[in-house]
Amino acid sequence: VRLVESGGGSVQAGGSLRLSCAASGSTYSNYCMGWFRLAPGKEREGVARIRDDRSTGYADSVKGRFTIAKDNAKNTLYLQMNSLAPEDTGMYYCAADYCPFVPAGVSGTFPKSLERFYRYWGRGTQVTVSS
Repeated sequence: VRLVESGGGSVQAGGSLRLSCAASGSTYSNYCMGWFRLAPGKEREGVARIRDDRSTGYADSVKGRFTIAKDNAKNTLYLQMNSLAPEDTGMYYCAADYCPFVPAGVSGTFPKSLERFYRYWGRGTQVTVSS
C-alpha cells in the first residue's frame, strides 16, 4: 500500500486546511486509515481514525475541530482541520492497515495503543500554524 499526503502549509491561528492522502496498491475500502502528527519535542500522536464501516475516532485535542473522511471511489483519505491553533503545528502522516488487523477500540476515541497496528505510512505533510 502506497500513501501520499498533500495539502499541508502555513496558516494563521483560526484558519483551516484540508489534508489529503492518496492510497494505491490494495483494496482501499477494506482498510482502516488514520492521521497522525509529530511535533518537535513531542511523541507522535494519533489525531483521527476511520474504519471500513466509516466509524471514526479522534484525539481529545482535536474533537469538534477536525473531521476525517474517506472517499473509496477516489482511494483518498481527508482531514478537514478548522480553528487551527499553534499547537496543531507538526508533520502530519497518513497511515493504513487492513481493518481485521486493527482493533476497533472505543468508538469516538483514538488511543495511542492503536498506533502500532498501522503498518503502512506516508512520508508526511507539514502543517504550520502561526499565532
